[in-house]
This record gives sequence, structure tokens and C-alpha cells, in this order.
Amino acid sequence: MKTELTEVSPTRKEIKIEIEPEIVREAYNKVSKKYANAAQVPGFRKGNAPVDVVRLRFKDEIRSETLQELLSDRVAKAIQEHELSPLAEPHLHLENAETLKLNGSQPVTLHVHVEVMPEIPTPEYKGLEVTRRVRPRQEGELDSIIDERRQEFASLIPVEDRKSQEGDTVIVDLEGTFADEPDSEPIKADDLEIKLGDEMIEKSFTENLLGVGEDEEKEFTVSYPEEFSSPALAGKTVTYKAKIKSVGRVELPELNDEWAQSLDEDFESLEDLRGKLQEDLESVAKADADARVRNDLIAKLIENHEFEIPNAMIDIQARNLLNNFAQDLSQRGVDLNKVEKDFVQIAYNQMRGQAERDVRGAMLLEKIAELENVEVSANEVDEEIERMADYYRTTPEEIRASLAQQQGGEENIANSLRTRKSIEALVEKAKITDGEWIDETQPQVQTEAETEEKSENSEDKKFKKEEKSKEKKPKAEKKEIKGKETKKKSAKKE
Repeated sequence: MKTELTEVSPTRKEIKIEIEPEIVREAYNKVSKKYANAAQVPGFRKGNAPVDVVRLRFKDEIRSETLQELLSDRVAKAIQEHELSPLAEPHLHLENAETLKLNGSQPVTLHVHVEVMPEIPTPEYKGLEVTRRVRPRQEGELDSIIDERRQEFASLIPVEDRKSQEGDTVIVDLEGTFADEPDSEPIKADDLEIKLGDEMIEKSFTENLLGVGEDEEKEFTVSYPEEFSSPALAGKTVTYKAKIKSVGRVELPELNDEWAQSLDEDFESLEDLRGKLQEDLESVAKADADARVRNDLIAKLIENHEFEIPNAMIDIQARNLLNNFAQDLSQRGVDLNKVEKDFVQIAYNQMRGQAERDVRGAMLLEKIAELENVEVSANEVDEEIERMADYYRTTPEEIRASLAQQQGGEENIANSLRTRKSIEALVEKAKITDGEWIDETQPQVQTEAETEEKSENSEDKKFKKEEKSKEKKPKAEKKEIKGKETKKKSAKKE
């Protein structure tokens, strides 16, 4: 067997394998004899048909098995001989496949196309310049947060002397059928809590529940607009049957020191609560600013380093993004079985650009990890698992059990920590200046220098993968009507 390696590109190699005629003949005769010994050919006893007759009758089968005999081990040996590490299954191309004869009159020539990891250039990651901008507190923002907390701990006071009105909350058992799709699975929900006048709920839906009382039943139809937030309901007409179980008005806890103390034993007064929330707002604003700095640095790193990315890696990441997108659609009520294939293909094609940026960024950060001698210890992995257990309010053992069922397992945690350390090194060696907050939702008046800079970078790409800071809030207590606990369910879809 002769092999010859050709570099098609930094990520693609081609191995030409040539198998000598005598070896081809030997394999062809071996397979032919095997079929002749086992074949049942009309007019001949089993195993006694002439080889030429067997070769004619089982031509395709013998050809296929002979090629399998010739190529199976040789492809792997050729890849090993040239010390290649394929990222995906090699693509095989048989030369002169249509006219190739396997009787030993000519050699068999195979082209093996292999995709490999390219040599990643040493990144210039030191001294990258970015501006850190902290979002200032907005007017009324603190009061809005306090109001949200009060809403979480609000009580429902039964209304018995009047019918429901805007601002009330009704609890209903609901059933809905689609007018245009009568055979579709109906909408069903028991103990559904609906705030009348809630801007997040379709107005025509809540309007039909105004003026109702306890134990009443009402049937009504709602036509949802095409742009409705829930894809499962957008553009649909639904007929609802609602049984009113109770009507209540919302009573917010009094805004005083006693309420603040009920939230947390560390709060002695309402002012303590306001001070802590203010600290939280500032902390979140700084964390968001730091996240934008990291994203901007990674974006610059990607923009400054162009090199070929293996298609196999882009495909894997694009599929991951598509799967995440599909899960999001499913959670929003979209029936994925009804999604057109063209839409899926378009979404996949659009995600390939983001996938390429993701992969390029990951490869560059891995190179930085090598240059910075980044290491992750077993203790660091254990600490991260404990942190995850605390965040998800579970035990480290349950986190480990979950990881054991995932591909990569705890190694994924180590890789994540390694990437995190690479980003820290990138930030540590960057030139970061503080600047005023720019509200990107408002038109900006640019200085001459900013206009020139924008012009120079008009073709720059943006790295869109953002890190989100999360804040834990006290669990909201279940609301009560008539002294009994009621299940609190979201009515956002309606």
C-alpha cells in the first residue's frame, strides 16, 4: 500500500491510498470463493456453482465486500501513518469508481479527506483596549424593586359585596378550544390566578372576566393577534369556558419597618432594606459592566485573529445553538412537529455565523490558557460543584450524579474553569479605562474622534455571547383567599 499526504488547507488533509493489483486480486478471489462456497444458484448444488457464474450473479455484493476488505483497515492505518487526528468521520472518494475493476487488472486508488484541528496562531492578547461603563441607577428604580417585593408578599382579600373589577384577581378553572382546530388538544388549567388589567395578558381575555362573581360560569371567545407573545396562541381564535372559583382584591403589605424585618432578620428598618437594595443595584451594575468588558475583549480577540475553523466544529456548535433555540420555542408553546423544515434550515444557517465566532473564541482562549500555563486542580472542581449545589439548592452528590449522566461529566466543569481563568488573564493584561454610561437605546451625539473610530471599525463583528449575573430573591409566599392556600399559576399565555 502506497500513501501520499496532501495539505488542502490548514483544516483539511487528503491522503491518497493506492493498493497494488496483486493485493486487489487476492481480496477479490477470497470474497468470490466465500460466495461460491455458500451460494445457492439454480441448476447447481449448493457450493458447486462455478466461480464465474457466482461472480456474475452476485456482482454487486462481491464488489462491495471486496472494497470493504481492502479499505477498512488501510484507511485507519494511513491516518495513523501520517499522524492525523480526525475531528469527524473521514470522507472517502474512490477514483474511477464507475469503471474500476476488482479482478486485479488495475490498482485501487482511494482519496481520504480528513478534517483536523489547525495550528492556532499565537494570539496577541496583551494590552487590548476597552472602556468600562457602569450603568447609573435610574430614577424610581429602587422604588420599583420595593414595589415588586411588596407584590410578592401581597394577600388576596375575598370580595363578596360586588363583582370583579380591574385590579382584582380572579381564580378560575379554565378550558379553551381552538375554533379553527377543533381536534387540537384543548387548553386546560385549574386554579388559574388571573390579575384583571395585567398588561402581560391579552386585554380582550381579561375584559371578559370583568363583572363576574364567585361560582359563576362564563363562556367567551378571544382572537389573538398575529404578533401575540405566545406562538401557540398567535393568530388563533380560542373559545374559553371559565368557572369562577373566587374573586379577591390585592392588599399590599404596609411599607414600614415591620415589613422590612419580615423579609430578613438582618433588616432592622425600612431604611436598612433600601440601603441593601441600593448596594445590590450597584453590585449588579458593576457586574454587568465587568461582563461587557469581558465580552468586548473576547470580541476584539476574535476580530484580530483570522484563521480557518474546521467545519465539523462549527456544525457541532451550530447544532447546539439550534437545540437551545428549539428548547426555547418549545417552552413558549411552539409545536416543533409543525415547524417547517425550511425554517429550521434558515435558522441553522443563521446560527453558523455565531457558531464560528463561538468556536474561534474558544480556540483562542484555549491557546491563551497554554501560554499562561493555566491549570485547574481537583479541589477547584470540587469547590465549583459545591457552589453549583448551593446555587441550585441541592447537594454536591446530586450535582455529581447529574454530571455523571452527561457526556464529558466533571471534565466539563474543569474546562469551564480553565476558560474562566483564560478570560481573567485576558482582562488582567488589558488596558481598561472607565467611561460614562452610554444608553444604546437613545440616539448619541458623537465627537469627531468617536465618529472617526466608528468609521474605521464599521465592519467589525460583535461577539454576542453574554454572561448574565443572577440575584437570588426571597421566595414569595403563597397568596391566601379565605384562609386557604391556593396554587399560584401563571396566566401569561392567555
